[in-house]
Amino acid sequence: MSEFTSDEVESIRGERTSIKWTRYAPEVLPLFVAEMDYGIAQPIADELVARIRSSDLGYLDGPGPLAPAFAEFASARWGWQVDPARVHIATDVSVGIVETLRLALPDGGRVAITPPVYPPFFELIEEARSAVVEVPLRETWGVWSLELEGLERAFAEGVGVFLLCNPHNPLGLVHDRDTLLALAELAARHDVLVISDEIHGPLTHPGAVFSPFAPIAEAAGARSVVVTSASKGWNLAGVKCSVVVAGDERTAALLDRFNDEVACRTSILGLHANRAALSCTDWLDDAVAKIVANDRLLDRLLKEHLPGVVYHRPRAGYLAWLDFRGIGLGDDPATALREHAYVALNSGLAFGSQGRGFARLNLACAPETLREAVDRIASAYPSSMQGSLDWRAA
Repeated sequence: MSEFTSDEVESIRGERTSIKWTRYAPEVLPLFVAEMDYGIAQPIADELVARIRSSDLGYLDGPGPLAPAFAEFASARWGWQVDPARVHIATDVSVGIVETLRLALPDGGRVAITPPVYPPFFELIEEARSAVVEVPLRETWGVWSLELEGLERAFAEGVGVFLLCNPHNPLGLVHDRDTLLALAELAARHDVLVISDEIHGPLTHPGAVFSPFAPIAEAAGARSVVVTSASKGWNLAGVKCSVVVAGDERTAALLDRFNDEVACRTSILGLHANRAALSCTDWLDDAVAKIVANDRLLDRLLKEHLPGVVYHRPRAGYLAWLDFRGIGLGDDPATALREHAYVALNSGLAFGSQGRGFARLNLACAPETLREAVDRIASAYPSSMQGSLDWRAA
């Protein structure tokens, strides 16, 4: 993966038609939706072209070659021994979650989440005719973690399913193995099914250790499902394919009841793109290196130009969680930044009430794009430097 040139940065908007590049006016820098600016790996492009040339564009009835490809990747990357027979497919991670909820809670029920968290979690639970139970993350001096005591209370009070975000979006929080083991023991004790969204797992940064939840849960006697995809790690959101993996025999029997349409609605192009992606580990490692470099750059730029903005640096993924409360942009800084600095970020409000005053920024871009974004914000709010220093001293 080569570095961006200025001409390439300018041409992206003209070449791409996803919402990242078409939702806002051309003068707005799009740093919101979770898509990389990077071009996809050549073997993936070649695979997609080959499938189109052979008119291989029909329906699916299962994961086929994707199941052993995922099992091989999981073993090599994380030491997770996946039984290919436990692997199913769905259109995307969200569909995998909601279809699992429909099976696990056919009459509806209570589902716990840990905001601030991936916004569709709220909607998927409602789609499955269930009720959201919020157990917010614990924050202690800028360090975030699962609130295990709160989860235990929620489980004891009748929660049937817990949606785990592992690594956690929007914080890029990589849950350590001890925390996941404690969670698994709680889930086993109360017979709570844990559905773990692990889509950002392949994007774990050097020095952090990602632990898939399923093998930890199975060893503890807990039920679990892992839903993931190559869509984030390899920039394939639009090809529409995810894997849904049962973590234990009881849950395998549950997922075997998926309606045939769950697989049939999955894209055959997405399946083969995902399979090809799992072999493109050099491309993945290069992407992570660029993201980590941008993380360091953003940290430095904010300290130099916007010291009132608190940056909760990720250990996985390419999403930056920014606290703008110190420069007085109100509950929804993303709106102010889009209207006055012409920089589009995700509003923190979508991630739950804990996101008031926050916004999420996409790091998977050219370094010059980050520099331009920080320069625009600092120029739009020139008093933020002194105001932020006063706020920190208060």
